[in-house]
Amino acid sequence: MRNLTVLALRVVIAFALAGSLFVQCVMAPLLWIDLVEADAPPGVRVPFVVIFVLGLVTLQVCAVCVWRLLTMVRREEVFTPAAFRWVDVIIGAIAAAAVLVFALAVVLAPGEQVAPGIVLLICGAALVLGGIALIVLLLRMLLAQAVDRDREARRLRDELDEVI
Repeated sequence: MRNLTVLALRVVIAFALAGSLFVQCVMAPLLWIDLVEADAPPGVRVPFVVIFVLGLVTLQVCAVCVWRLLTMVRREEVFTPAAFRWVDVIIGAIAAAAVLVFALAVVLAPGEQVAPGIVLLICGAALVLGGIALIVLLLRMLLAQAVDRDREARRLRDELDEVI
């Protein structure tokens, strides 16, 4: 069952990475063209496209880190200190995504092109992303406890082997 779950998640991640690369390479330039044709001011157009592309990068970073963690699960190495590096990068990417979403709200707030309610919804999305980063931080703390327990169990097992 575990191998099937890991395989299914890898397939989902592969499709997500391929889709995000397509959006980044094909759709982002088309977005730029649409904003130019819509006469969006450069003060909105440039930050909007940059935030869009950087947001995709945060998703890609998370996908790669989850892929690496899945590799550790398959090798039964997930309860090692090496897992912390990947979880820390995921936390950083989610926090960066929250900052980017808030920056998008700041870019869209001035003027009358975007309704204030939409800006408020975008700020709410930034808050939710910040909450997700905190949840992953909590999961990291649980991983640290599991690593400590695994280390202690290994030590006790070694002592028991010496006694026997």
